[in-house]
Amino acid sequence: MMGRPDLILFDEPSLGLAPLVVKRVFDVLGEIAAMGKTIFLVEQNANHALRLSQRAYVMVNGRIHLSGESASLLDNAEVRKAYLGLH
Repeated sequence: MMGRPDLILFDEPSLGLAPLVVKRVFDVLGEIAAMGKTIFLVEQNANHALRLSQRAYVMVNGRIHLSGESASLLDNAEVRKAYLGLH
């Protein structure tokens, strides 16, 4: 943050972390976003990622399978079943 970046990349920031630490990581990411910074996030935790983001891309085998506003993807039946464990 010292260099005042406009874009910050994060690759799997929650990988292997305890659930309480994951929550804190996403809290901090939310704080960074609230500062007006653009975040490019690669994350397997779809629930946290979609709740944090404004726009998302769902990749399957290296190809974009779905894309759109995060809120829409959270409501998408396919995403809910395959990535969020909800029906």
